[in-house]
Amino acid sequence: MSERATRKETVDVVWTGSWVAERLGVELVGDGELRDLLGLALRRNPKRAHLLVSNVLGKHVPQKPSVVYGAGFELGERVRDLLGEAEARHAVVLGYAETATGLGHAVADGLGVAPYLHSTRRPVEGVARAGGFEESHSHATSHLLLPEDPALLSPTPSDAPLVLVDDEFSTGNTVLNTIRALHELYPRERYVIVALADMRSATDRGRLAEFADEIGARVDLVARSVGTVLLPDGVLERGQSLVAAQESAASAFEAGDDEPAKRDPTRIELAWPSGVPDGGRHGFTPAHRATLEAALPGMAARIDEALGDARRVLVLGFEELMYAPLRLGTALEEVSAAEVRYSTTTRSPVLALDNPGYAIRSRLVFPAHDDPADGPGDRYAYNVAGAGFDAVVAVVDSAADTPALHAPDGLLARLAAHADHVLLAVVPSYAPSRAVERQEPPMLPEPLRGPAFSSYAGGDVGWLLQDLSDTELEAPTEEREEAIQSGGAHYAESLPVEYQPTPQYQDLFKAALDTSAARVARAVGTVTETVLAERSPRPVLVSLARAGTPVGVLMRRWAQYRYGLDLPHYAVSIVRGRGIDANALRWLAAHHDPADVVFVDGWTGKGAITRELAAALAEFEGFNPEIAVLADPGGCVRTYGTREDFLIPSACLNSTVSGLISRTVLRSDLVGPDDFHGAKFYRELAGTDVSGHFIDTVADRFGEVVDAVDADVKELLAADRAPTWEGWAAVERISEEYGIHDVNLVKPGVGETTRVLLRRVPWKILAKRGAGADLDHVRLLAEQRGVPVEEVDELPYTCVGLIHPRFTRGATGADGRAVTGK
Repeated sequence: MSERATRKETVDVVWTGSWVAERLGVELVGDGELRDLLGLALRRNPKRAHLLVSNVLGKHVPQKPSVVYGAGFELGERVRDLLGEAEARHAVVLGYAETATGLGHAVADGLGVAPYLHSTRRPVEGVARAGGFEESHSHATSHLLLPEDPALLSPTPSDAPLVLVDDEFSTGNTVLNTIRALHELYPRERYVIVALADMRSATDRGRLAEFADEIGARVDLVARSVGTVLLPDGVLERGQSLVAAQESAASAFEAGDDEPAKRDPTRIELAWPSGVPDGGRHGFTPAHRATLEAALPGMAARIDEALGDARRVLVLGFEELMYAPLRLGTALEEVSAAEVRYSTTTRSPVLALDNPGYAIRSRLVFPAHDDPADGPGDRYAYNVAGAGFDAVVAVVDSAADTPALHAPDGLLARLAAHADHVLLAVVPSYAPSRAVERQEPPMLPEPLRGPAFSSYAGGDVGWLLQDLSDTELEAPTEEREEAIQSGGAHYAESLPVEYQPTPQYQDLFKAALDTSAARVARAVGTVTETVLAERSPRPVLVSLARAGTPVGVLMRRWAQYRYGLDLPHYAVSIVRGRGIDANALRWLAAHHDPADVVFVDGWTGKGAITRELAAALAEFEGFNPEIAVLADPGGCVRTYGTREDFLIPSACLNSTVSGLISRTVLRSDLVGPDDFHGAKFYRELAGTDVSGHFIDTVADRFGEVVDAVDADVKELLAADRAPTWEGWAAVERISEEYGIHDVNLVKPGVGETTRVLLRRVPWKILAKRGAGADLDHVRLLAEQRGVPVEEVDELPYTCVGLIHPRFTRGATGADGRAVTGK
């Protein structure tokens, strides 16, 4: 007899709480339905040993969607009868994350005319908190209340009841804490508590009346079943010991350790109705309900068509997203010949044990895939593996449709190992109007784009700059250097004369590009995947012009290549000693969520720009100052493609590898208080432009580095990547050792050294002994400029460029360690 047949035969005769009850001495007593409603499992939770596992909630145990929805809807009808039609019309229903978000919504549907809101653990930028509370026994305690309409929780009229819905009412602490907190903010005359099971002890039952007297309001309770859990002394410690023993014996069915399948899921285009929220996180009105009801049959038909001849189907929701998949499931039951079940994934860690007397028979383990505010962690799907599903419809919101969902160890791969067919249905994440309505600051134009400004395609990058192409800004290199070092001018007030590479140098660039394209592609993939996994599933790339801009274009290309994402990308100016372009930040904040902005640069040297950005952003709310870079040899950032100091070919040239754009300019007579910083478009250099060639050459290598990138990212995400700032320490040491006494004249790394040779008056180059082809272009430039290259040991970089200190016009930069005074 098969395992599935055995399980089917025994499920009707063995209570799914018997295993825990026998070993811990836990007793479940109450009305006749209680054992049909609840099973028991052991929690991986230091606060509470046992878990009451509901058979009708749709969280841990797959159940018919109609049964799950009907349980909540019936409770809503009972609340309506309790309140009467008049009071029911003014009621607001509040459900608890994560387990009761769907139940609460079904209760609101049963009431018929009530708007619905559920608590959430997902903060949303731009939406103010209307309240919050703690859940004392939970593994994740902080609940936020984020209604789109701030007046939703205000009682109008004053006797408008608030209906609070949770899956169980155990001690009552969570619900009473909520009422107490909300009553201080929005006092009202009546509250109704709703639960599938009222499991309070005799002592706790008396507290409810006392609490109602304390706040001066009426508090009613509606529950499907009534009972209590009798816990012996020492049950917490015994439960923890039992969990540890079972895990060490490896008797739990750890389905998360199975080899993930490599089949891609089938994506279903739901045609979710426009304007209907994905759930109650920000409120769900009766009008939303009516629109959704009308759209459900069509969405269910699309799912059924995609299922083909599947016989046993699981509709799997996602953490707080319970109602949308539940209603899709109920509609699918109406149109499909398949046997349909429904459950959802969860944060809650529970021991799995393949025993008919235990409520959690199997567990799938996978990483969080919605960039949770409290950081990455494991998530779980229970009783899916081994349950005989030949198709699973995974339903997530768009905020959770991330690379982590599709990763080799992600949820979809875990499901594919246990079902022949995995379908993905994505519900658009609802964006409250208060989070998206942003006014564009006055006098700020739209970004400049190619081909009118830069040789990049218009979609590759938008330049938040003003066009100064008709302004004469170039000055001889030695003249600029003297002015900068004398304090007579800032480096951003003029431009160096653009270096025109010799044929020999152009050949060297092409050879370097051919040699390092795959290496650059790997770093591009690694940093992009890290950003998608840790920062935002839909990041807004903002490159620091101009060294960061080719990297931003490549990161955008990787996201397109790997995931079909069309990421916005802008370039902004940042100037050492002057800060970032404040007007560019104003424009970004007016058009995008600042939390989604990821600043991008080419590489770190000693970390001066990293520090500059952090200081500049302190005045702007919502922006994350952390830079994502291709290479971080200085150990200055957490998000990088590599920490090796290697040749990035885009560092070899100036504008001709950066869209023909100059470095940025900030000068008071050209840039007013309401202007973007400026730059020039060197159209006349189009004949030697290799910007597109560089991007295409690197992008052509994406396919061959995917596996290496996935391995790198997996290792990086698990590593301690805290900045070490070892580069800064090395720069300070070199500055003193060579008698320079100014860290701004020490430029570490291949990229920065190249800049010294192209734009400044170099004094000498320090090269790590034994450095190879990565320095061929540096040696050629140094030879052309008569600059010595000194081989040194114990250098944390491949090379370091030293700008001539105390420069006076005419210095050759070849006078050893001596510092020539003016």
